[in-house]
Amino acid sequence: MTALDANDRLARRNAAVLTAATAFNGSVMPIAMTIGGLAGLYLMAGEASLATAPVTAAQVGAALGAVPAAALMRRAGRRIGFMAGAAIAMIGCLLAAFGLLQGTFLLLVLGMTGAGAANAFIAQYRFAAADVGSPAQRTKAISWVMAGGVASAVIGPQAVILTRDWFAPIPFVGAFLAGAALAFVGIFVVGLLRAPAPVTPSAAEAAAAQPARPLAAIVRQPVFVVSVACAVASYALMSLVMTAAPLAMVGCGIDQDTAVLGIQWHVIAMFAPSFVTGKLILRFGKQAVVAAGLALLAGSALVSLAGLSVAHFWLGLILLGIGWNFGFVGATAMLTETYRPSEKSRVQGLNDLIVFGSVALASFSSGRLIDTAGWTTINIIVLPIVVACFAALLWGWTALGRRPGSSAG
Repeated sequence: MTALDANDRLARRNAAVLTAATAFNGSVMPIAMTIGGLAGLYLMAGEASLATAPVTAAQVGAALGAVPAAALMRRAGRRIGFMAGAAIAMIGCLLAAFGLLQGTFLLLVLGMTGAGAANAFIAQYRFAAADVGSPAQRTKAISWVMAGGVASAVIGPQAVILTRDWFAPIPFVGAFLAGAALAFVGIFVVGLLRAPAPVTPSAAEAAAAQPARPLAAIVRQPVFVVSVACAVASYALMSLVMTAAPLAMVGCGIDQDTAVLGIQWHVIAMFAPSFVTGKLILRFGKQAVVAAGLALLAGSALVSLAGLSVAHFWLGLILLGIGWNFGFVGATAMLTETYRPSEKSRVQGLNDLIVFGSVALASFSSGRLIDTAGWTTINIIVLPIVVACFAALLWGWTALGRRPGSSAG
């Protein structure tokens, strides 16, 4: 067996472990995103402008955790870092449950911050999948790991529906405890991860010939600028709309379980395309897949603007999820072109800091907008941002001298 074959086997094994870890640890965020705003609404006695503060706290936690997560894994390795992330998720869920029991909004917010910080570690799963293997295998591995979110998309919302009334009349305590249990199992699952074997002398020589560059030189690359911009837009717009959607549905007289199921279908749509996203990237190129994602985000906004029925909400959320997948996975694959092995941790940490910081701002804005401007305005905001990202993609293609259909991505 050649070294390349061995690396591809390890890449497939690690991708399987990370996919399973996504199913367990990744379920925490769908739980938090589904009920965070509703739990905040319960504790704040119907004050909608502050109801999404727990969801915003989760996104702030993800932004604040991005750089420390990358630094911890650089020093202690992926396995230890991911186990620590799962432990943080468990503690965050327990704190949120305790906050609800005590009727303390601050504890709920702190717990959601912890759940968000753990998501910064989970977000690194896609990069860990690309640590080893051939270029084609790395692209597929990223896609497989993202596909693990299909299971979390079912497990998380279903856990909410089954457990949210366990501590009635106080809602959602059981759901947060379920999230803690899932994260506890996830600690052991991610502990099965194996580190790549030491590099061969020839690979070490090649790495030595490419020392780490200053971050300023890396971020000036057109591919970096475009990939981060499209990742920010895809994730932030998804967060903006998704955070407001449960509140908008309940405000339109739709019952909570139907709203939760709408988020479940949205999260399934976020991750189910990952079974084919890698193949689409290899066939049509990274930029083309990102462009398709942006078009779907615009389509989601147009559907949501067309009506306020359950069908409009659900179809809009499904298109929103697929658009996020194409945009975010494609942008992640683009980002892997911008750094050398010696620059990996710093660039990945910076990327996630920018992305999750923007997502936190979008989540915070969502609560204010749904209270003051309404659901229609939130969806209108999506359209000009999508147009700006299309312009960025065209600029990137021009700067790289590549045509849009280039399979080189």
